[in-house]
Amino acid sequence: MRKLLSIIIFLAIALQAHAQYNDKVQNKPYIDLRPFHFGVIVGMHLQDLELMNVGPQIITSDDGTTVEKVITCDQDRWDPGFTVGVLGECRLSDLFSFRIAPTLYFGNKHLTFINMTDQLENGKQITQNQDMKNVYISAALDLLFNAPRYNNVRPYIVCGLNPMMNLSGKDSDYLKLKGYDVFFEIGLGNSFYLPFFKFRTELKFCYGLINSLDTGHADRLKDTNMKMYATSVKEAHTKMFVLSFYFE
Repeated sequence: MRKLLSIIIFLAIALQAHAQYNDKVQNKPYIDLRPFHFGVIVGMHLQDLELMNVGPQIITSDDGTTVEKVITCDQDRWDPGFTVGVLGECRLSDLFSFRIAPTLYFGNKHLTFINMTDQLENGKQITQNQDMKNVYISAALDLLFNAPRYNNVRPYIVCGLNPMMNLSGKDSDYLKLKGYDVFFEIGLGNSFYLPFFKFRTELKFCYGLINSLDTGHADRLKDTNMKMYATSVKEAHTKMFVLSFYFE
């Protein structure tokens, strides 16, 4: 009985010592109690464009004759870009907070058109390329679910809607996107409590909810040879993976 009691006392002392060893001094212990605060965002992202091709299409030439063409279009790579912005966050409860984050996205989309009907003299298919420069200004509306804080870290889940304005696009391009879009976004993040500020890392996925393709762009093209490429796509949805760093 004495041996059992000695073992229990020894284990209790060891567990208490282990807990005290793991408990670190909490930096900024009251920072999450602020009802509202601001911050700065910097980061990077990868853009992709999910396209739906029309398949076979009837093309009318200048002399009035018609011919069937099959042209496919695809973004053949994920193109990198960078982001910069600010945020304002409102505390709703111990676990929930609401964030609005006006942000600028600078990026690029590389499109490849393949003419499946016509061929060059050497037998290769005819291809055309387009570099679609993108500058988006957004105002993400996100709800954050924060886990309980452990020492100086606190993971969280984020989801919300992100309306965007597209500030770029040329009338001479094969494809042109609308001047607006709406994204659904979801992601994971972690807060690190440093001695002088709170630092966050966040990875999220954004998907465009609307058809962002400017379907009337083909009718405004002056070069008739470009129209069959412009009309080869009927729907477009932008996708992005965004890695952001928050300083609050």
